[in-house]
Amino acid sequence: MKNKKFKLNSILFFAVIFLPLWMYLVWVLWPKTKLVIAIVDKTVLNKKGQEHASLTWFLRYNKYSKTSEKLYNVGNDYFGFFPKPNQEYTLKGLERFDEKQLEQLADDSDLTYITDTYGIYLKEWLELTESTERSKLIYGGMSVPDLTFLKKMKAKNKLIITEFNCIGTPTPKPIREDFEKEFKMKWTGWVGRYFDSLDTNKNKELPRWLINNYLVQNNFQWPFDKSGIAFVNEDDKILILENIEHLDSEVPYILTAKEDREKYNIPLSMKYPFWFDIVQTSRENHIISFYDLKVNDKGRKILEDNGIPPQFPAVIEHYRDDYKFFYFAGDFADNPIALNASSFKGIHFFRKFFYDRSIASERVSFFWEYYYPLINTIVSGYEQELKAKTTSH
Repeated sequence: MKNKKFKLNSILFFAVIFLPLWMYLVWVLWPKTKLVIAIVDKTVLNKKGQEHASLTWFLRYNKYSKTSEKLYNVGNDYFGFFPKPNQEYTLKGLERFDEKQLEQLADDSDLTYITDTYGIYLKEWLELTESTERSKLIYGGMSVPDLTFLKKMKAKNKLIITEFNCIGTPTPKPIREDFEKEFKMKWTGWVGRYFDSLDTNKNKELPRWLINNYLVQNNFQWPFDKSGIAFVNEDDKILILENIEHLDSEVPYILTAKEDREKYNIPLSMKYPFWFDIVQTSRENHIISFYDLKVNDKGRKILEDNGIPPQFPAVIEHYRDDYKFFYFAGDFADNPIALNASSFKGIHFFRKFFYDRSIASERVSFFWEYYYPLINTIVSGYEQELKAKTTSH
């Protein structure tokens, strides 16, 4: 009996020790699938490429490659702002292409994903950290070539994925309105974000400009010290909903109806504690998920007075024969996920060990339980369609 127990313990010991190695070997041997993706990210402060890191994680984990051999690299394989040593940078956005080159890019690309066009500002670039103060824009905003490329992809019925903040500040209004008309949706001018503390002495992530604008607009009073949600309008108006005072639940939730839960393998309810924008959509689009702000009567009154609904779209879809389009109304591709973990096949089975959902501000659970299954379903389904087209010709 003791011998059997020793054998079992030995097997378990070696299984645990060698499991990561086996997972890595399975990933190495997993076949590559070529899928040419035009990724646009204008907010790359360093080589970590945080604003498109979750997308790159998904692509590498599933061995989607830009060529038959080369996997996607988070620091190289995108269009936008490229940081260099000694505070130098290179701009390699779509702005350098003429009409003919954009047409060629649309022909060559299987899909495009606009992850972020917020851009890089002078102060944060000089300090090489995300600044909480506003300063002069170096590069950012959706451009005419960006939109021209999207229109060409739409005309070719190729998959287009976009997300916050692709048409918000600093995108010029005419370009935003052209995008809205093209894809039958509209930004209300409002963005928001959950903060785990509104105490200005404790939370250094609170943007200085947000605090200053609120103070100027409210007789220099800042009566908040709990958690809550801050709203910012394009005209710089600031609203604050504080937990308990205005909110029954401190963090926004993303809700999904049964049919789309089953289709995309996403949960009924998912907390979302990061930046989002408030958009409207035409009935020609389908709302996969929507945000739910659990406000009390005082909170509801503030929202109503400012034309903000307590529920609004989180994911918009138009996936038909005329064109294929998604809009994620949040900073979905920006999650604190370790890129090197993408080299271990089957790691998602252990995902529950990587986060504690009871912490309102943590975002790792959003990546594993919502973003990953959503983007996996969208891209893998589309890739199968492309494969079916190729084999039928």
